[in-house]
Amino acid sequence: MTTEIDENTLRYDRMVEKALRSVARTAIEEVMEDGLLGDHHFYITFLTEHEGVQIPEYLRERYPHEMTIVLQYQFYDLSVDDEFLRVTLSFNNIPEKLVVPMPSITIFADPSVNFALQFQPLDEDSGDNDTPPPATDGKPDDDTKAPAKEQEKGEVISLDQFRKKD
Repeated sequence: MTTEIDENTLRYDRMVEKALRSVARTAIEEVMEDGLLGDHHFYITFLTEHEGVQIPEYLRERYPHEMTIVLQYQFYDLSVDDEFLRVTLSFNNIPEKLVVPMPSITIFADPSVNFALQFQPLDEDSGDNDTPPPATDGKPDDDTKAPAKEQEKGEVISLDQFRKKD
């Protein structure tokens, strides 16, 4: 049985995505107010090709599809709202302001508490929600931490790397 999506169909998939993205936004808002407490830190992966992403051209060339940043020790001017995450990070000792549209974020993780969300991209116009998660092709630079297991070009990030080992 196939369910056709039309204007009369409740889009639960979009509702869930919106709710999950609000969890990431709320966590960032709490860090804006109180700073990172304890061992908390965030891995945030986003699509660099997404409309509205503002990063320096050399980073776009280095990470043409997807980039992961880590908010842990050295980040500045952190802000978030329903539409954008903004943060200044240091790349090779040069501070760079990044503007990341919230819909471009594909992964939000806090490895300190074994928490990760992987978002499914939804094309608002077509209603297409069968798009597979994007593959990763990059790792953070020197001033951010790379995931425990470095990813090869074209691999999908496994969230297992964020789970604590017993």
